[in-house]
Amino acid sequence: MDIKAYLNKKKTVVDRALESLVPAADTVPSTVFEAMRYSLFAGGKRVRPILAIASAEALGANTAGLLPLAASLELIHTYSLIHDDLPAMDNDDFRRGRPTCHKVYGEAMAILAGDGLLNLAFEVLSDPKRTKTLPPARLVAITREIARASGCFGMVGGQVVDMESEGKEIDFPTLEYIHTHKTGALIRASVRVGALYGRASEKRLKQLTRYGEFVGLAFQIADDILDITGTQEEIGKDVGSDLRKGKKTFPAFYGLEESRRRAHEVSDKAVAALEGFDRKADPLRDLARYIVTRVN
Repeated sequence: MDIKAYLNKKKTVVDRALESLVPAADTVPSTVFEAMRYSLFAGGKRVRPILAIASAEALGANTAGLLPLAASLELIHTYSLIHDDLPAMDNDDFRRGRPTCHKVYGEAMAILAGDGLLNLAFEVLSDPKRTKTLPPARLVAITREIARASGCFGMVGGQVVDMESEGKEIDFPTLEYIHTHKTGALIRASVRVGALYGRASEKRLKQLTRYGEFVGLAFQIADDILDITGTQEEIGKDVGSDLRKGKKTFPAFYGLEESRRRAHEVSDKAVAALEGFDRKADPLRDLARYIVTRVN
């Protein structure tokens, strides 16, 4: 299949859903909604919501009712980027090819914009009009999945260890913890959200969970590589920022070539985790391959 055409098609669907969920920029208080939309509609690939959709499709599910849940994953992802870019954290000037939120709206408004996106995600998840097709128990399970992946046992925990590790000699298990929590947790949750929505059997849920874990790790290894080999035009942010900040990455441990080999190895494991799925899971298979060959 043409994975780029698939991604573009699903991105259009997700963007339409996001547009319907986020208040217009002139809604009072207008500055915070303007800042939220500035970062949300800056051209992200929508990998996380698309993984949720592809996971549900692999199970043969109708994904129309999944869109608000998938969109909430992107709201949370964008909130995390706004906060990660802040001077107190990663201190980045560019994101998705444009100045970061705090560079345009100031640090205080950027913090509030991130807070607004995070809370909007859970407002969407708890809106009975948008989730009426889901049984309450399944909706609670999905909401808990997203909350845990976003919090101290997921993204927040990974960011804490990442910040505490800057400029220090860390071992590989610590690096792996950072990658599987700061980046991998929400990617894994995205796949599981689609699986839970699609009523996956216990066996299929385990397989999709393994897939999500491998894809999350492959995604971050690829990001580590792009931080060295990419250009600002391609990746939309400053190149070499990890090195300047004293962050340990896969290339720092293993070098570029070995990191590339490991990224493809992990991607292959993700594909292998889908053994027994039919061709409806091809988007997931191709996504795993695309993640390690992308240039942004």
